[in-house]
Amino acid sequence: MEQVIPLRKKRIGFLASGRGSNFQAVIDAIAAGEIPGIGVGLITDNPRAYAIERARNAGIPVRVIDYAEFPSKAVYEEELLAAMRDFQADLFVLAGYMRILGQEIVREFSGRMMNIHPALLPAFPGLHAQRQAVDYGVKVAGCTVHLVDDGTDTGPIIIQRCVPVLQDDDETTLADRILAEEHSVLPLAVKLFCEDRLVLEGRRVRIRP
Repeated sequence: MEQVIPLRKKRIGFLASGRGSNFQAVIDAIAAGEIPGIGVGLITDNPRAYAIERARNAGIPVRVIDYAEFPSKAVYEEELLAAMRDFQADLFVLAGYMRILGQEIVREFSGRMMNIHPALLPAFPGLHAQRQAVDYGVKVAGCTVHLVDDGTDTGPIIIQRCVPVLQDDDETTLADRILAEEHSVLPLAVKLFCEDRLVLEGRRVRIRP
């Protein structure tokens, strides 16, 4: 009989800047046993982020690295990189982290950092993606989980989900509909990573069965 070797639980770190609902979706999936991983820490650039409360409720260590306290982005990112190294994470999940990471961080964690974006990339990268979609008049919008590279929302795509854009939608109503999909697709992407099922081939991410 073939012996099945259980997967080692992956160490998962998080970066978030705000309310952290996507962060909550992932840690809920970990707690439910759906993701073979352990949340090892949250880093936030915002000392008032509600994600801090979510992390503490889940027993996940928090590092607050307040961007406003640093004289430059370079100095801030030195501290951020040191904190990320301290976590010794297999994967970092950007769950509403609102800053573009510098090249040194992106290089060090290449293939081990994913982001959730509220648009069907490559359409509508950057801020206010839902507003961009409504203003452009598209009929379908959605969300994308992608690996992080040194561009803005340009990394290889892992999973996308679609939602319809209704005729009376505004930025807020569309954002709410997309967010519901984000809460399922981000935990799924993290699960696939932790199960060693993601294979990067050039720009394409293949999912092993």
